[in-house]
Amino acid sequence: MSFKALPKVELHTHIEGAAPPDFIRGLAKEKNVDLSGIFAADGGYAYRDFWHFLEVYEAATSVLNSPQDYARLTRAVLENCAEAGVVYVETFISPDFCGGRDVSAWRDYLAAIQDAAAKAERDAGITLRGIVTAVRHFGPDAAREVARCAQQTAGEFITGFGMGGDEKSGKQGDFAYAFDMAREAGLKLTTHAGEWNGPDEVRAALDDLRVERIGHGVRTIEDPALVDRLVQDGITLEVCPGSNVFLGVYPDLAAHPIARLRDRGVKVTVSTDDPPFFRTDMVKEYEDLSRQFGWDAADFKALNLTAIEAAFCDDATRERVRKIVEAQDV
Repeated sequence: MSFKALPKVELHTHIEGAAPPDFIRGLAKEKNVDLSGIFAADGGYAYRDFWHFLEVYEAATSVLNSPQDYARLTRAVLENCAEAGVVYVETFISPDFCGGRDVSAWRDYLAAIQDAAAKAERDAGITLRGIVTAVRHFGPDAAREVARCAQQTAGEFITGFGMGGDEKSGKQGDFAYAFDMAREAGLKLTTHAGEWNGPDEVRAALDDLRVERIGHGVRTIEDPALVDRLVQDGITLEVCPGSNVFLGVYPDLAAHPIARLRDRGVKVTVSTDDPPFFRTDMVKEYEDLSRQFGWDAADFKALNLTAIEAAFCDDATRERVRKIVEAQDV
């Protein structure tokens, strides 16, 4: 069956990582920046491994250097999401890239993103919320500055705080102060953990940062006691199967633990992470999962209801999106 028409909730995307290659290529041409080295012969992004991916990601991001650039990016990303049937999406936005962690500049970038998001909601019926995101390999001091930006702009649109970047750089606990700052501002918390490092990374995220969601978290499957803890504490995993397979965390989808985690009672959701980098979108994710695990429309409806319950949004938005998902005919 075609899953394109199913209303989808996506909790784990990076706004720059969702930039279509043609968009970045066009922007680079406008600015006379040579980014030819980051593209493959077919026009997609090219990189060797996860750490080279981070370099290519930051190179692509280098041409996004004004609020207007991010407004255009937001429109392009949300058009693609809506085309795949996404009705609600949360995206990681980093003040590191949007204004160099200066609060005043960050406000300008954020205003442009919000304006583009409001237009997309009006025209395409897709709702966007932002998670201010620290970059782990930029260090704890930079994360505190990012958290200060988050504190100053927390509200209806900026509803969460998180951390991405190189999981092998430092420890989760090194960033506890930044997460405490965000918590005090009323923001919901998530962090990338248990993708490249093992289950101890997930445990550290829970103990040291006290997050309520985990980005990826799939390596939890290696520790049965930790799986039980996720179930008991109601922790939601933002799982990105296509990303995990494309980057080599798992050799193929058959080896991916999303179905085993779900069968154990863990709250799992499905997202694309950095879709054009991993040659995916939400329709492809659903098709691949259906083919591998036999999941049908009812399974995906249940996953989307789990996702909207875990979403970092206000209750009115949650109820509105929940009604859209519940109306899905299975």
